[in-house]
Amino acid sequence: MSANTSGELPITEQENPRTANLSELAVPDILRLMNEEDRLVAPAVGNVLTDIQKAVEGIVDRLSKGGRLFYIGTGTSGRLGVLDAAECPPTFGVAPDLVQAVIAGGYEACYRAVEASEDDAEAGANDLRQRGFAKDDALVGIAASGRTPYTVGAVSYARELGGFTVALTCVPASPITKAVEVSIVAVVGPEVLAGSTRLKAGSAQKMVLNMLSTATMIRLGYVSGNRMTNLQPRNAKLRERAARIIMAETGVAESVAGEKLEAAGGDLRSALVMSRTGCELRTAKDALKASNGVVQKAIEQLGGQDSN
Repeated sequence: MSANTSGELPITEQENPRTANLSELAVPDILRLMNEEDRLVAPAVGNVLTDIQKAVEGIVDRLSKGGRLFYIGTGTSGRLGVLDAAECPPTFGVAPDLVQAVIAGGYEACYRAVEASEDDAEAGANDLRQRGFAKDDALVGIAASGRTPYTVGAVSYARELGGFTVALTCVPASPITKAVEVSIVAVVGPEVLAGSTRLKAGSAQKMVLNMLSTATMIRLGYVSGNRMTNLQPRNAKLRERAARIIMAETGVAESVAGEKLEAAGGDLRSALVMSRTGCELRTAKDALKASNGVVQKAIEQLGGQDSN
């Protein structure tokens, strides 16, 4: 299709006039153009911060009441959801099922293209049913074009159930925006490579997902200041980071921080509660269970010191 008729297409499928001669360029010029286009992504996300805020508030409300957060999508969009969901347990110490990702074609689609599955609207709803999606849960449907049948079908089903629904797309007034409560539409324009939404659209989606999960976990209490107090220190680098967090939160020396982490069986949350309250490990674990893993609440329950 020629460039002068591309306006009939969703903006994510249109040809970019700024990169029309891309295949004729030397590598430095290709990279310069890509970098220039990437600079458009952050402002596009900045334009929809109010909508992102609405999404975070709705997600926090559901999770605060025992619900879960689901991401669903196909292709690149689905893979980005898988990536963000996978990072939540090690970063924030939450249960693996609190933030879940559903991708068309199953997890095999994370490393192998099975894009044909995205055309089945009922499949999205069926995949949510298999996960036990319920009215207390929240769903973010991720679709760069905003018209993917699989994802639109999923958010429509979730909304019918009474779940909180969000669309993350790059095309205004697309079908998915009409099927949800909150629409986040980061308009990044045509891609460097026409239709390749793993580029600017994917970058915008990744940025928004970062915001959704991080802001949600902060509001739920899994962060102190800018410190990951619920971090799961499962390797040497993370154990060192956990010790630094203990040092910063309690003011102890590095050697003492290491001892406290060891006494807590490597559990940073328990080490912080024990350090702040002087309690034993069992008591710290019980308090954390009662506070749903929120360190500061556990400390307050035990009458300990306020967090720095």
